Amino acid sequence: MPLSKDQVEQIARLARLNLTADEIERFSHELTVILDYVDQLRGVDTNGVEPQNQFVQTENVFREDVVRPSLPQEMALANAPKKENGFFVVPKVIG
Repeated sequence: MPLSKDQVEQIARLARLNLTADEIERFSHELTVILDYVDQLRGVDTNGVEPQNQFVQTENVFREDVVRPSLPQEMALANAPKKENGFFVVPKVIG
């Protein structure tokens, strides 16, 4: 069932969108296509199908946590524009 222009305008108001008349016309068609597809999905028989949150079998791969030599602190900070007490100095981003 096609969405009316009033329904699209109501959806736009709820989403706080200002749509032009052309956009309302276009979205009326596009939203109708989406809702028709959802209706098709509702008609699929899912009896006996277990709900899934992952479709590909995954497995965690763990490795030993081994301390190894790494970049020295002085070399890591060598090209830093600002540094203090062995750390990078960056602008504050959280109030």
